[in-house]
Amino acid sequence: MRLKICGMRDAENIREVLALQPDYMGFIFYHKSSRFVGTELDEDLLKSFPKSTKKVGVFVNASQAYILDTVKKYSLDYVQLHGEELPDFCKNLKFKGVNIIKAFSVDSTFNFAKLHNYKPHCDFFLFDTKVGEQVGGTGQAFDWSLLSRYDNEKPFFLAGGVGLANAAQTLDLKQLRIHAIDVNSKFELEPGLKDIDKLSELIKILKPEEVEM
Repeated sequence: MRLKICGMRDAENIREVLALQPDYMGFIFYHKSSRFVGTELDEDLLKSFPKSTKKVGVFVNASQAYILDTVKKYSLDYVQLHGEELPDFCKNLKFKGVNIIKAFSVDSTFNFAKLHNYKPHCDFFLFDTKVGEQVGGTGQAFDWSLLSRYDNEKPFFLAGGVGLANAAQTLDLKQLRIHAIDVNSKFELEPGLKDIDKLSELIKILKPEEVEM
């Protein structure tokens, strides 16, 4: 199981997390988020990442120009679109060479049919928990049984309230094309600062074969 650790910004904490060799690391470029990178994100540090850890920039209804400038500035590998971006917006970014993860907030009323028009223009989907108007970082899990309504055609990231208490359950969802588990608030000392001990425990659960090596 691959792992994405999101909501990073502190340089020393980024180095500590990087030593755990996550598959993806996420950085939030959304000013309303408590994990917004602000002006403190270390450009040189991000450009020194090993190829094994992909850098994901998270955007919410941002302009195409801002996204493209940010991708270039930090050498981002993926862009995660976490707002109301339409398929054509994804198509235009993809045409410019951007790898795209399109996020959707899921609750019992979510219509998975709306994903169809996004499929040609996205590399992965991401399913998060819908909590009012809040965008990600809720710390709450949605009812994973709702994913039985998904046609499973496009691999996806599973986000929203994944913690040590329920991480093992994600391994039982073998019928689903889960590309990676996405964690954030359940593994924090404070917004934007990750708990290395808790993340180490998570890796033992998700990647036991790597821990044994």
